[in-house]
Amino acid sequence: MGHEKLLSPVLSAFWDEPESWTLETYRRHDGYEGLRKALAMDPDDVIAYVKEAGLRGRGGAGFPTGMKWQFIPQGDGKPHYLVVNADESEPGTCKDIPLLFANPHSLIEGIVIACHAIRSSHAFIYLRGETVPVLRRLHEAVREAYAAGILGPDALGSGKNLDITVHAGAGAYICGEETALLDSLEGRRGQPRLRPPFPAVAGLYACPTVVNNVESIASVPAIFARGKEWFRSMGSEKSPGFTLYSLSGHVARPGQYEAPLGITLRQLLDMSGGMRPGHRLKFWTPGGSSTPLLTDEHLDVPLDYEGVGAAGSMLGTKALQCFDETTCVVRAVTRWTEFYAHESCGKCTPCREGTYWLVQLMRDIEAGKGRISDLDKLNDIADNINGKAFCALGDGAASPIFSSLQYFREEYEQHITGRGCPFDPARSTLWADGPSTSHLEVNA
Repeated sequence: MGHEKLLSPVLSAFWDEPESWTLETYRRHDGYEGLRKALAMDPDDVIAYVKEAGLRGRGGAGFPTGMKWQFIPQGDGKPHYLVVNADESEPGTCKDIPLLFANPHSLIEGIVIACHAIRSSHAFIYLRGETVPVLRRLHEAVREAYAAGILGPDALGSGKNLDITVHAGAGAYICGEETALLDSLEGRRGQPRLRPPFPAVAGLYACPTVVNNVESIASVPAIFARGKEWFRSMGSEKSPGFTLYSLSGHVARPGQYEAPLGITLRQLLDMSGGMRPGHRLKFWTPGGSSTPLLTDEHLDVPLDYEGVGAAGSMLGTKALQCFDETTCVVRAVTRWTEFYAHESCGKCTPCREGTYWLVQLMRDIEAGKGRISDLDKLNDIADNINGKAFCALGDGAASPIFSSLQYFREEYEQHITGRGCPFDPARSTLWADGPSTSHLEVNA
């Protein structure tokens, strides 16, 4: 295909090889070459190199990775920790788990480089606990790295040890928030912390801590192996490099598409065979359900941090969920809102109470029991959560409400005036498990 040249497989270059996860396969593809170069450099120079490459965090916010490393105070006499956030749980996001399953050594190499840079001798990988096969594979990769001398005594050069602890979480969405993750890692209930102090000053065990996403750390080895100029040759000036786009939903060929930042959804759909035959795109999320949804008018928005931001959304985790015209927007947003209400940790009032009331209103509207005044009430409740909650979960819950009312208010009104959903659920294949029985009866 003409568009195939737009792809830039780096992290996913050999996912389809037999036993792609082994140390032997990884070394055959120049594995640990970047580490060799990084260990020959001064730690501060490693941080500067990552900053100059322009690598931005791949966990959602896009914060410059090198700058995060630089925030760690040096010479403070405290141990420093690196924590890798592998608690991937944003609806629609599926890049870190496949990456760890197919190529865990890219993360381990990145961890060793990052620990050398921030002068850390202990790293933690906080993995989503439900993914047991990935946990086993990660444990095996860490064992291989210890056996090969990549970890353990003298891993970072003479007399400098490095240990990695793999920790399985218990499956809470809130533990993807970095400070809730740290509390969970320390054995407490996963709830966000008040900041300041920030993790860079007082993180894990009240020591300076860097918390990075899996893909952010796994992208570091290639920067050192191939050079910062190579990395900057892809993407845009403010969002350089390659990244994993997770395409899912009503598309002909869903999957992971590794491409330079700034590619458009139109180009990705061209490569994936477009929407399923006979259907057209209705709405999509650029970065999972906590980013404001976009419509078919945004097909040519560059998928980098600035481009998506200018379109009124966020790049987030690059989870491109595509929905066709058979999907009921109200049902989709209701599902997402139920998820956020369920996953709210309950620490702060706006999110704990607000998400509960959003669910009640959304269920009424979907079931045809709503009133037109409920639409302004929805907006008002979402506004009382957005920016006023303890962490970003509240903002994520408000995003689908705001954006769906902006683009599809008419559909909400149809639910109210027509006393129910104008879509026949039997036509939509997206919600394969189906809505609850009561909704089926209302919509029948």
